[in-house]
Amino acid sequence: MDHKKYKKIAVGGTFDKFHDGHKKLLATAFELGEEVEIGVTSNAFGGLKGDIDSCEDRMGCLKEFFKDRLNYTVMVLDDAYGTTVFDDEFDAIVVSEETEPVAVEINEIRDSKGMSPLDIVVVSFVLADDGHPISSTRIRSGEINKKGNILK
Repeated sequence: MDHKKYKKIAVGGTFDKFHDGHKKLLATAFELGEEVEIGVTSNAFGGLKGDIDSCEDRMGCLKEFFKDRLNYTVMVLDDAYGTTVFDDEFDAIVVSEETEPVAVEINEIRDSKGMSPLDIVVVSFVLADDGHPISSTRIRSGEINKKGNILK
């Protein structure tokens, strides 16, 4: 059996319009962690980004994508930190370039509680055909598809 770098790793997001950037982020977490906890923003918290698919639909896409894996849990996030600020079993967090500041905040909170900091693994953006990052916002606007192909 492969030995993973981390025992328990966290990754979180809205995961709306599940696209290649999300897949890269999650693939990295699974590559590095024996156990992966995936936080998906709740309808209320994720809805701050605009008109997004329901939390149930977004979680369903993740579960379908990982149907052949056993080493993960999917949970609802009602804030940016989830269980990382009170569960001492985490040893790393996987984030995008955009969400790295949240991981830094998580480590500050963990430090204030006397918890060990998480290793922060930053995954670079997956770029669309135009050289700009693939994002759910761009997909929702009809600018690109989930693979990053230009639509208009």
